[in-house]
Amino acid sequence: MQIEQRGVDTVPDEERTSGPRDLVSILLGSNLALGVIVFGWLPVSFGLGWWASFSSLVAGTLVGTLLVAPLALVSLRTATNLSTSSGAHFGVRGRLLGSVIGLLLSLGYTALTLWVGGDAVVGSLNRLIGLPTGGVTYAIVYALLAACTATSAVFGYRMLLRLSRALAVGLTLLLAVGFIAYAGMFTTAAPAGSEYLLGGFWPTWLLAAVSAGLSGPIAFITLLGDYTRYISPRRVSRPRVFWAACLGLVVGLLVPQLFGTFTALAVGAGTEYAGPLVAAAPGWYLLFLLINASAGSVGNAGLMLYSMGLDLDAILPRATRTQATYAVAGVSTLLVYLGHFAWAAQDAMTSFVLVLTAVGTPWAVITLLGFRRCGGVYDAESLQVYNRGTVGGIYWYRGGWNVQATVAWAVGSSVGLAAVDTPLYSGALLRLTGGIDLSFLISGAIAAAAYVALSARRPHPVPALEPALEPVAAGGV
Repeated sequence: MQIEQRGVDTVPDEERTSGPRDLVSILLGSNLALGVIVFGWLPVSFGLGWWASFSSLVAGTLVGTLLVAPLALVSLRTATNLSTSSGAHFGVRGRLLGSVIGLLLSLGYTALTLWVGGDAVVGSLNRLIGLPTGGVTYAIVYALLAACTATSAVFGYRMLLRLSRALAVGLTLLLAVGFIAYAGMFTTAAPAGSEYLLGGFWPTWLLAAVSAGLSGPIAFITLLGDYTRYISPRRVSRPRVFWAACLGLVVGLLVPQLFGTFTALAVGAGTEYAGPLVAAAPGWYLLFLLINASAGSVGNAGLMLYSMGLDLDAILPRATRTQATYAVAGVSTLLVYLGHFAWAAQDAMTSFVLVLTAVGTPWAVITLLGFRRCGGVYDAESLQVYNRGTVGGIYWYRGGWNVQATVAWAVGSSVGLAAVDTPLYSGALLRLTGGIDLSFLISGAIAAAAYVALSARRPHPVPALEPALEPVAAGGV
């Protein structure tokens, strides 16, 4: 294995040797970790029982997948990551919006994964060998997990793909054993004494559907292209890539999240998840839990950190991908410490995912509408203008910004933020929606309407000659 030298530049076709199975492996193997499992605990912490939690997770994940999976096709055509690809629609400088959104999304989820995984590692080792649970122990464990994560991310795509293939098999078996370990404690009722977080069933159910279900696919709005850029459209058709993305997102997110719901109800995890999970685990399962908490966290956070390195590399073209990855690794580790020692974890996590969903959804919608307008035909050279420190190209628009797309995103995001309902902040538009958080629907719809209206009379730039990108062979996923 060698350290990947490629950043957000165009991947040559001879290097695009991955396929749909690899995409499924990455989306499955990287998500079977406690950082994703913990989202299944959120509906329970809101006061919901099994069936309400189950339905909110399934509904949110399916809706989110339908929105996010088509984004896999963008980088299939551009051979670069999604934030850079969005320069075709936002402008080669306007695509920095996607880089910042992707950076923040990945930063938060990386910190969350390391935080939850580290807590479970410390708790498991305490029960297995009597390791002290003081602040120094947590600090050392977090640092070790962060170092392993940074190493896997720095090596890059090929290393992460191999790791994900192994985790897809190994962690699936561990979760299956986990269902058996906690089965005798399971109950469908919410933990004793819990109440609906928002006062009523439906507002709380919808909060769970957005913050726990929808947020899973939304976390991948800028990540999918990191993997599909290594798939060649000359050899793999668009439908195969789309359905592979759907399969990977749905299975890769629902399996760990439902495991989180199942175990949260089994151990009565109302205000905290990792602690009760470890405390109630049968002695024979502690080693399995330790493996999941460590290996799963490195796999999940590694992919997030890899994406962050690409996004920062896209923002700071003079930095190498390796330098950018180490920089964001340090920032995410700092957030881990803050999450453990300073913040109210549940409130901070819920507020974070809801706000980023309201801001990220309009960007994803505009990128997909732009993809449809250009028919999936891109000028790869013009997309790299900013990265090379030059100007011009068909995506230069006005000073590198597509004003219409940027305004549409800003309008959609502003309305979405005004309609969001978090434990730390409630938007002014909630009174118009009956107190129910519909921010992701409203922000996406407003952004779409604004983009269509503002750009209706302006043709989307297309290359002078359309490249021949039709696959020469087809087959199953």
